[in-house]
Amino acid sequence: MSTELIYECTEGIATFTINRPDARNAISLSLAKEIAKAMDDFERNPDARVGIITGTRKFFSAGMDLKGFLRGEIPSIDGKGFAGFVESPPSKPIIAAVEGFALAGGFEMVLACDLIVAAENAIFGLPEVTRGIVASAGGLLKLPLQIPHHIAMEIILTGSQWPASDAFRYGLINRLAPEGSALEVARSLAATIALNAPLALAASKKVVTESVDWLVTEEYERQFSLVDPIRKSVDAQEGSRAFIEKRSPRWTGK
Repeated sequence: MSTELIYECTEGIATFTINRPDARNAISLSLAKEIAKAMDDFERNPDARVGIITGTRKFFSAGMDLKGFLRGEIPSIDGKGFAGFVESPPSKPIIAAVEGFALAGGFEMVLACDLIVAAENAIFGLPEVTRGIVASAGGLLKLPLQIPHHIAMEIILTGSQWPASDAFRYGLINRLAPEGSALEVARSLAATIALNAPLALAASKKVVTESVDWLVTEEYERQFSLVDPIRKSVDAQEGSRAFIEKRSPRWTGK
């Protein structure tokens, strides 16, 4: 059995740990397939509320495995994209916990997540232009939406590395953690999210991610179509009842 990905789920939190430290956690085709399979399991598992993706040994990921690329392998899965998830992330919230380098496709994996926790030693970048290729796994599409346009253009066009302190200053990162503690801080954030109603979490994420290109004249109508079923759910009744009764809600995902 491959150990390129360590996948576990405890207390409602699924953790995906990229485990190719000798290759700086670069994404091979076989690893992309493993991530895709684990993400599917995460999506189907009713006990899994929040996901965290991270790497081993002070690396998040150096991106695409270039040795595999030279053999003609592209670590992309049909319908799911690079690393088995960047084009079609789970409906559930997912957090990137970053230590060390998150470069090229590694950075694009981070950008595909809903929240980012980074250690002070984290380094981001899209160096594809320095290698004669293009950051086509979401970097060009997502980075300009998440930080100021000209800052994003500088990162993209220079291919230079970007320290976590700057990423935090421009609002890309949710939590800046001491070196070695990104996963711990991410788990604390995930635990807070996992307390909330799963249907409401998924619907909230869906509205935020899909509403980017909605017309102003139709945005409330389109939002209503996604949130109205949540208002009619068993969990909505349970949330109100628990508040009135001054107790913690017991979510069923129904």
